[in-house]
Amino acid sequence: MGPRELLRWQWEGYPRYHAQRVNLLLHLFSVPIFWAGTLLLVAALISLRWPLAVIGFGGMLVALVVQGRGHKLEAVPPAPFTGPGNFVARFCLEQWINLPRFILGGAWRRAYRGDGR
Repeated sequence: MGPRELLRWQWEGYPRYHAQRVNLLLHLFSVPIFWAGTLLLVAALISLRWPLAVIGFGGMLVALVVQGRGHKLEAVPPAPFTGPGNFVARFCLEQWINLPRFILGGAWRRAYRGDGR
């Protein structure tokens, strides 16, 4: 599955996998940590500042763990990953494209309001 198909597939199921309030809040706060970690990691790799690379990778890892815990609260768990490449692609596309789209398009707010838990 190419990036366009993966984005479309991920987007179609997004509301099913992001409906629980705590998970929505965890995503809202952990995605900026992932963004900062990614940017720091890239900058560190370019400048060869390995301690910053470790910090950047650590931020990305924190976001991953937080969101994984949040998804355990959902009634519908995300589809299993088919391999390491699928994991990296899905996670990065979610952080950089689909979650911002979910938030900016108003779906995050609607999901948050619609969940009575």
